[in-house]
Amino acid sequence: MSSAAASVAPLAGPTNPTLNGTTPQADKYRGAVVEDLQLPPAFALPADEAVSRAIELGYERDYSYIPVLDRTRKPLGYVDVSALKAKWEARQADPDDKVMKFMTKFERTASHPYTLITPATPLSELEEFLKHNIFAIVTDYDRKFVLAVATQQDLETFVSRRGF
Repeated sequence: MSSAAASVAPLAGPTNPTLNGTTPQADKYRGAVVEDLQLPPAFALPADEAVSRAIELGYERDYSYIPVLDRTRKPLGYVDVSALKAKWEARQADPDDKVMKFMTKFERTASHPYTLITPATPLSELEEFLKHNIFAIVTDYDRKFVLAVATQQDLETFVSRRGF
């Protein structure tokens, strides 16, 4: 939580109240949370899945990006389906190669800490996250289960559906 969210505004004079680091006027989502997006259940690949199967499943489900998980279902990274297909067509990837070889690894360092996105995360926070990331993996609070994948397009669809 930001320090601005914990500050107290004076009782008199001009104030700039904040909620989760945003002003109420700026919260175009009117307090909606990730759960309100009604995202389809997540689809993820094991790290040892074959490239050919990953491409097939990605196009079958119309997904651009697919999370890649380890044996304990911990997210390791993601596969860009169209880039993977292009590598396959250019013969830079063999159909039996493992997706782990072509995935983009998630960067988890002190300078890039893990950002927890759950069904209860405000859409304004998701929007801020998506300014710097192409998608967000929605997990449970304990980060044991990948529940969904959210994109900027999901936010735009939500806004247009709700007329915000």
